[in-house]
Parts: sequence; structure tokens; C-alpha cells
Amino acid sequence: MTATMTDTPPPAAPKADTGGRSGRSVGRILTIIAGALVLVAVVRIITGANQLTSEGQVSAALGLAVPIGLAGLAGLWSERSGVVNIGLEGMMILGTFGAGWIGWQSNPWLGLLCGVGFGVLGGLVHAVATVTFGVDHIVSGVAVNLLALGITQYLAKLFFSEGEPAEAGGNPKQSPPVESLPHIDVPGLSDALQSVEKHHWFLLSDVAGILGGLVTDLSVVTLLAFLLFVGSWWLLWRTPFGLRLRSCGENPIAAESLGVNVYKYKYAAVAVSGGLAGLAGAFLALVTSHTYLEGQTGGRGYIGLAAMIFGNWRPGGLAMGAGLFGYSDALQLRNGGETVHALLLLLVVLVAGLAGWKLYRKAHWQAGICLMVAALVLVWYLFTDEVPSDFVGATPYVVTLLVLSLSAQRLRMPRADGMRYRKGQGK
Repeated sequence: MTATMTDTPPPAAPKADTGGRSGRSVGRILTIIAGALVLVAVVRIITGANQLTSEGQVSAALGLAVPIGLAGLAGLWSERSGVVNIGLEGMMILGTFGAGWIGWQSNPWLGLLCGVGFGVLGGLVHAVATVTFGVDHIVSGVAVNLLALGITQYLAKLFFSEGEPAEAGGNPKQSPPVESLPHIDVPGLSDALQSVEKHHWFLLSDVAGILGGLVTDLSVVTLLAFLLFVGSWWLLWRTPFGLRLRSCGENPIAAESLGVNVYKYKYAAVAVSGGLAGLAGAFLALVTSHTYLEGQTGGRGYIGLAAMIFGNWRPGGLAMGAGLFGYSDALQLRNGGETVHALLLLLVVLVAGLAGWKLYRKAHWQAGICLMVAALVLVWYLFTDEVPSDFVGATPYVVTLLVLSLSAQRLRMPRADGMRYRKGQGK
């Protein structure tokens, strides 16, 4: 049953995004996924690039996708309430420092909580500036990023550069090592999937490799991230609280007329946003590198925003976008040049398919451009054996630009996202 704020809807309010059907049935989505799996399996067989769907590749992609996905989820909470959060990168930086600092002094669990807490503080700074004082959201977010970077650099020099921390391996740019958080495997299933993958059977081994990467050597924070995605979807789209929060991002004046405390919901959303971004930073410090490192976020806050936009401000699409970016980033770690070279053939097929779709829609000049790009990529594939390492390193950012450009026409952000709101302004 759909959650409602009141029995009478606002008479002049635009229709809110209820989060119901997204225009694609479950059957169509499953068909698209199955088609993508078959296409990747065909490319793997043709090119012999078994790393495309290997357990190691998928496991590495999952580890790299989690902080991006959590950053994107943080942006989703904030922007669904109408507050643009460019400061995600800074909140992640605060999370990495908090997790590394407290995690070294006590244990990684307290470090995880401290990373979340530091992120919440960054979110509250952004909320005070944008919600209470009406500062432009972009200006406030950039200021949070700069403040977080400067504060953590200063504190790292203060706490890690001398004395016991320095003796334990700390220096002005990193904390001493932190103990690892637990990792788990699914008993029996992981070994069985590895056995099937090693045969390199068409499609069956591909599915086994992908599933194996999702159930082998999982961090507890990865499981927590999965629960947070499911919980966020349920809370924002299936509860009265979520409906009220989303109404603040769609039409805050109408929401206020129905008795919603818009300020309170915006503050709550941005605080949760900061906590999720802090958790993403804590993941980098405690799971990825086991230490705080200056600059270890590497722009993942911005990539998380891109994943959120690619996902059309929805958790499901955001998760797919984060997975795509994580996969492209993982290519650098596992024989990237040859694997990216194999993906060029996949890109040829996809761009050619897009050209056919544009022809069907009678967009002839767009179809011509797509065919030209497909031809150039095909020539690149046929006359080379490996992609240069420099290009492999840029792959995540190229993917970010491509998916945003291809998905831009179907996006719809919350109507009041980024707009200044003042209590009683509709009277």
C-alpha cells in the first residue's frame, strides 16, 4: 500500500515522483541483463580475455564499487530532499581520517563509527550553510571539500608525524596501519563456482565467475552497504517518512502547506548523506588500504554523484552505475591492457546497436556519428593487441563521461533540487 502524508493531496502541487514503475517491467530488465551476459560471453570467447568475467575481476570491481555506491547513495538522500551535495568528496575525506585515526588508537569497529560521525559533521556544516543561511549549494559544497582537505592535512601532521604514531608507521600523509575488518565466504558455494569458472564454458562459466566474485571474500562493510541500499529504497519509497522527505525535494511549499517541517527533513537527509559519505571514506581507510592516506578518495565522491545521476536518482540505477564504474576501475589491477582491448569489441557492438536505434528513430545525423565512432573503434581493435596503460588508467573517467552523455535524455532530477527555500515563502 502506498504511503501517504495526508488524505488530501496538495491542489496545486506537481505530481511527485512516487518511485513506482520506472517504465521498464521486471521481465524487460531481466531480458536486458541476460542479453548483456550473452554478449559479454561471446566477446570473451572471441577474444580469449577470460578476465572479463573472472571471479577476481568481479571481486575487485565490487570492492571498488562500494565506496562509489555509498557516495552516490549519500548524494541521493541529500538531493531527494532538495539539497545538492557537491561536498561528498570532502565528507569522504573526513571519513577516511576519522576511521584511520580512531581505528589505529582503538579498533576498526570504532574507527568505522568515527568515520561515519566525521561525515555527519561535514553534512551538518553543509546543511547549516544551505538550509539555514540559504548559501548556494554548489558554493557550500566546494567550501566543504576545501575545508575537509585542509583540516585533515593539518590534523594528520599534528597526530601522526611524531611520537608513538610515527614509530608505528605514521607520517604527515598517513596514519599507522589499522587492523582488518572481518571478511566472509559463502561455505561450499564459493568453491563450487570456482570449479565451474575454470572450465571456461560459454555463458555458464561467465555466470559462475560473476556470482563467485559476489560471494567470495566479502567484507562486512560490503554486506552493510547492500543492506543500506535496500533499506534506503524501502524507507524513501515505501514509508510516510520517505514520502515527506521526497516531497521536500519536489515541492517544499506544498509540503509545508500540509504540515511537513521542511527544514527538519532537509537537515535529516543531509546528515544521513554525510554519514553515508563518511562510511564510504571509512571503507577506503579500513578495507581497501588499512590506513588513512592523504588523497585516497581520488575523486570518488564526484564519481558517486555521476553514478547517482546515471541511476536517475534511484537506488537500483545507482547500484548499476557504481558497479559499472567499479568494474572499469578494476581493469587497471588485473591485466588491464588486454582486457580493455577486448572491451573495444564490445563497444563496437554497442555503438553499432545504438546507431541502428537512432536510424529507427529517424535521427540520421546521430546514427551517422555512432557508425563513424564504431568504425574507428573497430579499426583500433583490429590493428592493435593491447590498450596503452595510460588509457587504461583513464578508463573509469571515460566511462563516466560516456554513460552520462548517453543517459542524459532520460534523466529527471527532483524539481526543487538545488533551489533556495525559506519557511513560509508560499504565503
